[in-house]
Amino acid sequence: MFPPLFSFSMGSFEIAISMGCPAGIGPEIIVKSLDYLKRKNPEVLEKFIIIGDRKIILNTAKSLGIQLPEEVKIDSLSELSVVPGRPTLESYKAMAAYFQKAIEMAKNREVNAIVTAPISKEGLIKVGVNYSGHTEWLAKEFNVDKYVMAFYGKKMIVSLVTIHIPLKDVPQSINCERIFNTAELSYEFLKRLKIKDPKMAICGLNPHAGEGGLLGTEESVIKEAIKICEKEGIPLYGPYPSDSLFYWVYKGRFHLVIALFHDQGLIPFKLIHFEDGVNITLGLPIVRTSPCHGTAYDIAGKGIANPQSFISALNLALKLLSN
Repeated sequence: MFPPLFSFSMGSFEIAISMGCPAGIGPEIIVKSLDYLKRKNPEVLEKFIIIGDRKIILNTAKSLGIQLPEEVKIDSLSELSVVPGRPTLESYKAMAAYFQKAIEMAKNREVNAIVTAPISKEGLIKVGVNYSGHTEWLAKEFNVDKYVMAFYGKKMIVSLVTIHIPLKDVPQSINCERIFNTAELSYEFLKRLKIKDPKMAICGLNPHAGEGGLLGTEESVIKEAIKICEKEGIPLYGPYPSDSLFYWVYKGRFHLVIALFHDQGLIPFKLIHFEDGVNITLGLPIVRTSPCHGTAYDIAGKGIANPQSFISALNLALKLLSN
């Protein structure tokens, strides 16, 4: 089950936007997304507070010819002179500080959701932050053992059983408990989206889902987990060969697909939803969403970053809070 959402005072902000790496496209997609909402849904703007660098945000808006909505407040933790596309140790330290401040605000009930702009995992390590990404960092900070990295799009929703581990470690990392936890949190997510009669499917690990044991035996563990889900009233079907399952998910036969490892789920998802997909962490006492792309240092500062994924992340956070 999802932990209950933290309660917060009605006078506070609802959503903290952490700016991500100052040298990446985070500032640009934030400014463009808020400009979009100013035109399409202005009443939500007062719900946001940006945790980042006021100087960079305002300079980015100016370079894009955009007037930042006055309803959106900025909690400025730095005043850096950054060259877009050229991250430094200072920019890495800043991106970590922005996110940590957003976490503290959530812990203090000042916000009920965090939307994160992209960070550099390599950069985290360089400044002594030993997390492989936002997801693991949040789980540790909120003392959550059961959590799921999931991806949301209008055509496909994907949850992952394993996350950031080497491919060679995947088979021994798959067990009934992990599959069940993924299914349980995914089912709760579908219900929070108010999907009627949600149905989920799970991939096999091996080609042809093992072909009855001829191509691998890991599917026996998956089948055992499916039986446990059935007893608990969780509608999980499979395991199905992943090469065909994603087609049927795309066609609407299932509302969500559970993939066993990172690229098994994200290659088909990003093929469809690279520009508008949302990463969401399930199992937290807050809502956390982010875009599906990284820092994109190669295009930072050029004014060509597509904000659609970040817009979708903001909208999904708003939707989940309203539900």
